[in-house]
Amino acid sequence: MNYVIVTPGGTVQYDIPIMKVQRYSLDDIFEKRLLMLIPFYIFSHEDGFPEYNSSGQKLEKLKAEYQVILERLDELEQQGVIGAFDKRTIIELSSDVVKEIAQKYENVQKGIGGMMSGALIETSARTILNQGISQGINQGISQNQRETALRMLEDGDLPFDKIAKYSGLKVEDVEQLAEIQAV
Repeated sequence: MNYVIVTPGGTVQYDIPIMKVQRYSLDDIFEKRLLMLIPFYIFSHEDGFPEYNSSGQKLEKLKAEYQVILERLDELEQQGVIGAFDKRTIIELSSDVVKEIAQKYENVQKGIGGMMSGALIETSARTILNQGISQGINQGISQNQRETALRMLEDGDLPFDKIAKYSGLKVEDVEQLAEIQAV
C-alpha cells in the first residue's frame, strides 16, 4: 500500500507492506509459522456462516478444520516450538473472534466457539502449577531462572544443590519448583 501525506510544506510518501490473511491457507499459516494469523483465519469462513449455521454437515466440516488447528497447536507445543502461554493466547483470541463475528449464528458460535473454549479448560494440576509460578515471580525468581531450573529438574540427573548453584536460585526454591513440577 502506498500512503501519501500532503502538507503545506511538501508531500511525503510511504510504502507500507500489507498482509492479506485470506490468501494464506491453514497449511501456509503453520508452515510459515504465522501463528498470529490463526485467530483471523475464521474470517475466511465468514461468508459461509449462514450455510454452516443451517447445515449440520457443513458445520461438522468446519469443526473438523478447527480440531486440526487445535491438534497442530498441541504438536507445536509438544515439540517446544511454542509455549503453553502462546498456544493458550492463540486459542483465546480465536475464541474471542468467533464470539464477535458469529453473534448472529448460534450453531456456528456453539460449534467452533465451544471447541475453542473447551481447549481452554484448566485442570487442577495446571492451576496449581500457575499458582506456584506466580508465587515464584512474587518471591523475586526471574522467568529465566525458573525455566533453567525446571529444565534441569526435567533432566533428573542433577541434585537440588547443583541446580540451585547453576540457576542462581536457593535450594528451597528448587525444592518448591520440584514439588510444583511433580503435580
